[in-house]
Amino acid sequence: MAFAQIILEPYLRINVQRFPLWQLLSMLRALLLTLCLLPPLAQAAPHSVSHSSVQQPMRLHTAQGTLYGTLLKPSGSAPMAVALLIAGSGPTDRDGNNPEGGQSDSLKRLAQSLAKQGIASLRYDKRGVAASRAATPDERDLSVERYVNDAVGWADLLKTDPAFDRLVLIGHSEGALIASLAAKQAQADAVVSIAGSSRPIDQLLREQLAARLPPHLLEQSNQLLDRLLAGQLSPQVPKQLQVLFRPSVQPYLISLLRQNPGQAFANLQIPALIVQGSHDIQVSTADAKALQAAKPDAELLIIPGMNHMLRISALDLPAQLASYDNPRLPLAQGLGEQIAQFILRNGKKTSSS
Repeated sequence: MAFAQIILEPYLRINVQRFPLWQLLSMLRALLLTLCLLPPLAQAAPHSVSHSSVQQPMRLHTAQGTLYGTLLKPSGSAPMAVALLIAGSGPTDRDGNNPEGGQSDSLKRLAQSLAKQGIASLRYDKRGVAASRAATPDERDLSVERYVNDAVGWADLLKTDPAFDRLVLIGHSEGALIASLAAKQAQADAVVSIAGSSRPIDQLLREQLAARLPPHLLEQSNQLLDRLLAGQLSPQVPKQLQVLFRPSVQPYLISLLRQNPGQAFANLQIPALIVQGSHDIQVSTADAKALQAAKPDAELLIIPGMNHMLRISALDLPAQLASYDNPRLPLAQGLGEQIAQFILRNGKKTSSS
Protein backbone atom coordinates (compact mmCIF):
# COMPACT_ATOMS: atom_id res chain seq x y z
CA MET A 1 0.00 0.00 0.00
CA ALA A 2 1.32 3.45 -0.91
CA PHE A 3 2.42 5.75 1.90
CA ALA A 4 0.27 8.43 0.25
CA GLN A 5 -2.74 6.66 1.76
CA ILE A 6 -1.68 7.67 5.24
CA ILE A 7 -2.81 11.23 4.58
CA LEU A 8 -6.12 10.92 2.89
CA GLU A 9 -7.05 13.98 4.93
CA PRO A 10 -5.25 17.29 5.46
CA TYR A 11 -4.82 16.88 9.17
CA LEU A 12 -1.73 14.74 9.36
CA ARG A 13 0.30 14.36 12.53
CA ILE A 14 2.88 11.76 11.58
CA ASN A 15 6.48 12.41 12.63
CA VAL A 16 7.64 13.51 9.20
CA GLN A 17 11.32 13.28 10.11
CA ARG A 18 10.96 9.51 9.71
CA PHE A 19 10.41 9.91 5.97
CA PRO A 20 12.61 11.18 3.11
CA LEU A 21 11.46 14.26 1.24
CA TRP A 22 10.05 12.39 -1.73
CA GLN A 23 7.84 10.29 0.53
CA LEU A 24 6.65 13.34 2.48
CA LEU A 25 5.68 15.10 -0.72
CA SER A 26 3.92 11.98 -1.94
CA MET A 27 2.04 11.76 1.33
CA LEU A 28 1.04 15.41 1.30
CA ARG A 29 0.06 15.08 -2.33
CA ALA A 30 -2.88 12.90 -1.31
CA LEU A 31 -4.28 15.93 0.50
CA LEU A 32 -4.26 18.01 -2.65
CA LEU A 33 -4.74 15.29 -5.24
CA THR A 34 -7.95 15.72 -7.14
CA LEU A 35 -9.63 17.17 -4.09
CA CYS A 36 -11.71 16.25 -5.54
CA LEU A 37 -23.91 20.62 -7.07
CA LEU A 38 -29.63 20.92 -6.83
CA PRO A 39 -33.17 19.88 -7.35
CA PRO A 40 -34.93 16.69 -8.50
CA LEU A 41 -34.00 13.25 -7.31
CA ALA A 42 -34.05 10.09 -9.37
CA GLN A 43 -33.70 6.73 -7.72
CA ALA A 44 -33.49 3.08 -8.66
CA ALA A 45 -35.59 0.31 -7.24
CA PRO A 46 -34.54 -0.65 -3.71
CA HIS A 47 -33.25 -4.04 -2.69
CA SER A 48 -33.06 -5.66 0.69
CA VAL A 49 -29.85 -6.02 2.69
CA SER A 50 -29.13 -7.73 5.98
CA HIS A 51 -30.44 -6.64 9.38
CA SER A 52 -33.92 -5.80 8.00
CA SER A 53 -32.75 -2.76 6.07
CA VAL A 54 -33.39 -1.58 2.54
CA GLN A 55 -30.58 -0.21 0.37
CA GLN A 56 -31.52 2.14 -2.42
CA PRO A 57 -29.35 3.80 -5.10
CA MET A 58 -29.86 7.56 -5.22
CA ARG A 59 -28.89 10.33 -7.58
CA LEU A 60 -28.80 14.10 -7.30
CA HIS A 61 -29.05 16.19 -10.45
CA THR A 62 -27.11 19.44 -10.27
CA ALA A 63 -26.28 22.20 -12.72
CA GLN A 64 -22.77 20.74 -13.00
CA GLY A 65 -23.72 17.08 -13.40
CA THR A 66 -25.22 14.16 -11.53
CA LEU A 67 -24.00 12.85 -8.18
CA TYR A 68 -24.62 9.31 -6.99
CA GLY A 69 -25.20 7.87 -3.54
CA THR A 70 -26.73 5.09 -1.46
CA LEU A 71 -29.63 5.32 0.97
CA LEU A 72 -29.69 2.67 3.70
CA LYS A 73 -33.01 2.62 5.51
CA PRO A 74 -34.10 0.35 8.36
CA SER A 75 -37.35 -1.46 7.77
CA GLY A 76 -40.40 0.09 9.39
CA SER A 77 -43.05 2.70 8.75
CA ALA A 78 -42.53 5.04 11.72
CA PRO A 79 -40.71 8.33 11.01
CA MET A 80 -36.99 7.99 11.74
CA ALA A 81 -33.83 10.05 11.85
CA VAL A 82 -31.62 10.17 8.76
CA ALA A 83 -27.89 10.92 8.69
CA LEU A 84 -26.07 12.41 5.72
CA LEU A 85 -22.54 10.92 5.72
CA ILE A 86 -19.88 13.24 4.26
CA ALA A 87 -16.52 11.73 3.29
CA GLY A 88 -13.12 13.29 3.87
CA SER A 89 -10.67 14.81 1.40
CA GLY A 90 -9.13 13.39 -1.73
CA PRO A 91 -10.78 10.79 -3.98
CA THR A 92 -12.60 9.11 -1.10
CA ASP A 93 -15.86 7.49 -2.21
CA ARG A 94 -19.22 7.02 -0.50
CA ASP A 95 -18.00 3.92 1.37
CA GLY A 96 -14.88 5.62 2.73
CA ASN A 97 -12.55 3.94 0.22
CA ASN A 98 -9.74 5.59 -1.72
CA PRO A 99 -7.95 4.44 -4.90
CA GLU A 100 -4.66 5.61 -3.38
CA GLY A 101 -4.73 2.41 -1.33
CA GLY A 102 -7.25 2.65 1.48
CA GLN A 103 -10.07 0.11 1.18
CA SER A 104 -11.60 0.16 4.65
CA ASP A 105 -15.36 0.52 4.00
CA SER A 106 -15.37 2.83 7.03
CA LEU A 107 -18.45 4.86 6.04
CA LYS A 108 -20.28 1.82 4.70
CA ARG A 109 -19.75 0.03 7.99
CA LEU A 110 -20.88 3.11 9.92
CA ALA A 111 -24.06 3.28 7.84
CA GLN A 112 -24.77 -0.38 8.58
CA SER A 113 -24.17 0.16 12.29
CA LEU A 114 -26.57 3.11 12.36
CA ALA A 115 -29.21 1.08 10.53
CA LYS A 116 -29.07 -1.53 13.29
CA GLN A 117 -29.92 1.29 15.72
CA GLY A 118 -32.93 2.35 13.62
CA ILE A 119 -31.27 5.31 11.89
CA ALA A 120 -31.27 5.73 8.12
CA SER A 121 -28.31 7.18 6.26
CA LEU A 122 -27.33 8.49 2.87
CA ARG A 123 -23.72 8.40 1.74
CA TYR A 124 -22.53 9.67 -1.63
CA ASP A 125 -19.62 9.96 -4.01
CA LYS A 126 -18.32 13.51 -4.07
CA ARG A 127 -18.17 15.27 -7.41
CA GLY A 128 -15.06 14.22 -9.28
CA VAL A 129 -14.94 10.87 -7.43
CA ALA A 130 -16.02 7.34 -8.39
CA ALA A 131 -19.56 7.30 -9.88
CA SER A 132 -19.76 11.10 -9.57
CA ARG A 133 -16.49 11.72 -11.41
CA ALA A 134 -18.17 13.02 -14.57
CA ALA A 135 -19.83 15.83 -12.59
CA THR A 136 -16.45 17.58 -12.22
CA PRO A 137 -13.62 15.84 -14.06
CA ASP A 138 -11.28 18.88 -13.90
CA GLU A 139 -9.86 19.68 -10.46
CA ARG A 140 -9.69 23.36 -11.40
CA ASP A 141 -13.47 23.45 -10.94
CA LEU A 142 -13.49 22.00 -7.41
CA SER A 143 -14.02 24.15 -4.33
CA VAL A 144 -15.09 23.87 -0.72
CA GLU A 145 -18.16 25.92 -1.61
CA ARG A 146 -19.23 23.36 -4.20
CA TYR A 147 -18.81 20.54 -1.72
CA VAL A 148 -20.97 22.48 0.73
CA ASN A 149 -23.61 23.09 -1.95
CA ASP A 150 -23.65 19.38 -2.71
CA ALA A 151 -24.23 18.49 0.94
CA VAL A 152 -27.07 21.01 1.09
CA GLY A 153 -28.56 19.56 -2.09
CA TRP A 154 -28.60 16.03 -0.66
CA ALA A 155 -30.03 17.37 2.60
CA ASP A 156 -32.84 19.13 0.75
CA LEU A 157 -33.77 15.89 -0.94
CA LEU A 158 -33.83 13.95 2.30
CA LYS A 159 -36.08 16.54 3.92
CA THR A 160 -38.73 15.97 1.25
CA ASP A 161 -39.11 12.34 2.36
CA PRO A 162 -41.89 11.98 5.00
CA ALA A 163 -40.15 8.85 6.31
CA PHE A 164 -37.59 11.07 8.08
CA ASP A 165 -38.36 13.28 11.07
CA ARG A 166 -34.89 14.78 11.61
CA LEU A 167 -31.67 15.29 9.71
CA VAL A 168 -28.16 14.92 11.11
CA LEU A 169 -24.96 15.71 9.21
CA ILE A 170 -22.05 13.36 9.97
CA GLY A 171 -18.71 14.44 8.55
CA HIS A 172 -15.48 12.45 8.67
CA SER A 173 -12.17 14.39 8.76
CA GLU A 174 -12.40 17.12 6.09
CA GLY A 175 -16.04 16.08 5.77
CA ALA A 176 -16.51 17.43 9.30
CA LEU A 177 -15.61 20.89 8.02
CA ILE A 178 -18.10 20.52 5.15
CA ALA A 179 -20.79 19.43 7.62
CA SER A 180 -20.17 22.46 9.85
CA LEU A 181 -20.30 24.84 6.89
CA ALA A 182 -23.44 23.26 5.40
CA ALA A 183 -25.46 22.78 8.60
CA LYS A 184 -27.30 26.11 8.69
CA GLN A 185 -28.33 26.17 5.04
CA ALA A 186 -29.23 22.48 5.20
CA GLN A 187 -31.40 23.18 8.27
CA ALA A 188 -29.81 20.22 9.99
CA ASP A 189 -30.99 19.24 13.44
CA ALA A 190 -27.56 18.17 14.68
CA VAL A 191 -23.96 17.67 13.54
CA VAL A 192 -21.47 14.90 14.28
CA SER A 193 -17.78 15.62 13.70
CA ILE A 194 -15.65 12.47 13.41
CA ALA A 195 -11.88 13.05 13.38
CA GLY A 196 -12.35 16.68 12.43
CA SER A 197 -9.47 19.14 12.75
CA SER A 198 -9.75 22.46 14.54
CA ARG A 199 -6.84 24.11 12.71
CA PRO A 200 -6.66 25.81 9.28
CA ILE A 201 -4.80 23.81 6.65
CA ASP A 202 -2.04 26.39 6.08
CA GLN A 203 -0.89 25.93 9.68
CA LEU A 204 -0.63 22.19 9.11
CA LEU A 205 1.23 22.56 5.84
CA ARG A 206 3.74 25.05 7.20
CA GLU A 207 4.36 22.87 10.24
CA GLN A 208 4.94 19.72 8.20
CA LEU A 209 7.03 21.34 5.47
CA ALA A 210 9.22 23.21 7.96
CA ALA A 211 10.27 19.88 9.41
CA ARG A 212 11.38 18.44 6.09
CA LEU A 213 12.04 20.85 3.22
CA PRO A 214 15.47 22.33 2.60
CA PRO A 215 15.63 26.10 3.28
CA HIS A 216 15.25 27.29 -0.31
CA LEU A 217 12.19 25.11 -0.98
CA LEU A 218 10.68 25.97 2.40
CA GLU A 219 10.94 29.65 1.58
CA GLN A 220 9.29 29.10 -1.78
CA SER A 221 6.51 26.99 -0.28
CA ASN A 222 5.77 29.68 2.30
CA GLN A 223 5.65 32.27 -0.46
CA LEU A 224 3.21 30.12 -2.41
CA LEU A 225 1.04 29.67 0.67
CA ASP A 226 1.09 33.41 1.32
CA ARG A 227 -0.10 34.07 -2.24
CA LEU A 228 -2.82 31.44 -2.02
CA LEU A 229 -4.01 32.86 1.30
CA ALA A 230 -4.29 36.22 -0.46
CA GLY A 231 -6.35 34.58 -3.21
CA GLN A 232 -3.58 34.81 -5.80
CA LEU A 233 -2.64 32.08 -8.27
CA SER A 234 1.00 31.19 -8.96
CA PRO A 235 1.49 29.79 -12.47
CA GLN A 236 5.19 29.16 -11.88
CA VAL A 237 5.82 26.43 -9.33
CA PRO A 238 9.16 24.68 -8.68
CA LYS A 239 9.19 21.13 -9.97
CA GLN A 240 9.78 19.73 -6.48
CA LEU A 241 6.61 21.43 -5.20
CA GLN A 242 4.31 20.59 -8.11
CA VAL A 243 2.67 17.73 -6.22
CA LEU A 244 1.44 20.21 -3.63
CA PHE A 245 1.01 23.48 -5.47
CA ARG A 246 0.49 22.63 -9.14
CA PRO A 247 -1.55 25.36 -10.85
CA SER A 248 -4.57 23.10 -11.47
CA VAL A 249 -5.14 22.49 -7.75
CA GLN A 250 -4.57 26.08 -6.65
CA PRO A 251 -8.22 27.21 -7.07
CA TYR A 252 -9.30 24.49 -4.64
CA LEU A 253 -6.49 25.37 -2.25
CA ILE A 254 -7.58 29.00 -2.20
CA SER A 255 -11.10 27.93 -1.22
CA LEU A 256 -9.75 25.55 1.45
CA LEU A 257 -7.20 27.93 2.94
CA ARG A 258 -9.80 30.57 3.70
CA GLN A 259 -11.70 28.15 5.95
CA ASN A 260 -11.28 27.97 9.72
CA PRO A 261 -12.62 24.60 10.95
CA GLY A 262 -12.70 25.68 14.59
CA GLN A 263 -14.67 28.83 13.84
CA ALA A 264 -17.07 26.99 11.55
CA PHE A 265 -17.78 24.53 14.35
CA ALA A 266 -18.17 27.34 16.89
CA ASN A 267 -20.80 28.95 14.66
CA LEU A 268 -23.13 25.95 14.94
CA GLN A 269 -26.37 26.74 16.75
CA ILE A 270 -27.53 23.14 16.99
CA PRO A 271 -26.50 20.11 19.08
CA ALA A 272 -23.10 18.73 18.11
CA LEU A 273 -21.04 15.66 18.92
CA ILE A 274 -17.25 15.46 18.56
CA VAL A 275 -15.92 11.92 18.06
CA GLN A 276 -12.20 11.27 18.20
CA GLY A 277 -10.01 8.19 18.49
CA SER A 278 -7.02 8.20 20.81
CA HIS A 279 -4.90 6.29 18.25
CA ASP A 280 -5.65 8.52 15.25
CA ILE A 281 -2.29 9.41 13.68
CA GLN A 282 -3.85 12.08 11.46
CA VAL A 283 -5.98 14.06 13.91
CA SER A 284 -5.17 14.33 17.59
CA THR A 285 -7.37 14.39 20.66
CA ALA A 286 -6.02 17.93 21.15
CA ASP A 287 -7.93 18.91 18.00
CA ALA A 288 -11.11 17.37 19.42
CA LYS A 289 -10.67 19.24 22.70
CA ALA A 290 -10.04 22.47 20.78
CA LEU A 291 -13.32 21.97 18.91
CA GLN A 292 -15.14 21.53 22.21
CA ALA A 293 -13.47 24.66 23.56
CA ALA A 294 -14.78 26.50 20.49
CA LYS A 295 -18.31 25.19 21.17
CA PRO A 296 -18.54 24.35 24.89
CA ASP A 297 -22.04 22.87 24.65
CA ALA A 298 -20.85 20.21 22.20
CA GLU A 299 -20.52 16.66 23.49
CA LEU A 300 -17.08 15.05 23.31
CA LEU A 301 -16.56 11.32 22.80
CA ILE A 302 -12.99 10.00 22.93
CA ILE A 303 -12.79 6.34 21.92
CA PRO A 304 -9.68 4.63 23.34
CA GLY A 305 -7.59 2.89 20.68
CA MET A 306 -9.63 4.06 17.68
CA ASN A 307 -7.73 5.31 14.64
CA HIS A 308 -8.64 7.44 11.61
CA MET A 309 -10.32 4.51 9.86
CA LEU A 310 -12.65 4.07 12.85
CA ARG A 311 -10.96 0.79 13.82
CA ILE A 312 -9.13 -0.22 16.97
CA SER A 313 -5.43 -0.24 16.15
CA ALA A 314 -2.04 -0.04 17.79
CA LEU A 315 -0.14 3.21 17.30
CA ASP A 316 2.75 1.69 15.36
CA LEU A 317 2.77 2.46 11.65
CA PRO A 318 2.53 -1.14 10.31
CA ALA A 319 -0.62 -1.79 12.37
CA GLN A 320 -2.11 1.52 11.27
CA LEU A 321 -1.44 0.85 7.59
CA ALA A 322 -2.93 -2.63 7.84
CA SER A 323 -6.18 -1.20 9.21
CA TYR A 324 -6.38 1.32 6.37
CA ASP A 325 -6.68 -1.49 3.86
CA ASN A 326 -8.79 -4.11 5.62
CA PRO A 327 -12.57 -3.71 5.22
CA ARG A 328 -13.17 -6.88 7.24
CA LEU A 329 -12.06 -5.26 10.49
CA PRO A 330 -15.03 -4.33 12.71
CA LEU A 331 -15.69 -0.73 13.64
CA ALA A 332 -14.47 0.39 17.04
CA GLN A 333 -16.82 -1.12 19.60
CA GLY A 334 -19.61 1.24 20.58
CA LEU A 335 -18.94 3.83 17.86
CA GLY A 336 -22.19 3.41 15.96
CA GLU A 337 -24.20 2.86 19.12
CA GLN A 338 -22.96 6.04 20.82
CA ILE A 339 -23.48 8.15 17.72
CA ALA A 340 -27.00 6.71 17.44
CA GLN A 341 -27.72 7.53 21.08
CA PHE A 342 -26.65 11.13 20.48
CA ILE A 343 -28.91 11.37 17.42
CA LEU A 344 -31.89 9.89 19.21
CA ARG A 345 -31.66 12.25 22.18
CA ASN A 346 -30.89 15.36 20.15
CA GLY A 347 -32.34 17.19 17.22
CA LYS A 348 -35.90 15.88 17.59
CA LYS A 349 -38.11 18.15 15.54
CA THR A 350 -41.05 19.79 17.22
CA SER A 351 -44.51 19.61 15.74
CA SER A 352 -44.25 23.27 14.71
CA SER A 353 -40.99 22.87 12.76
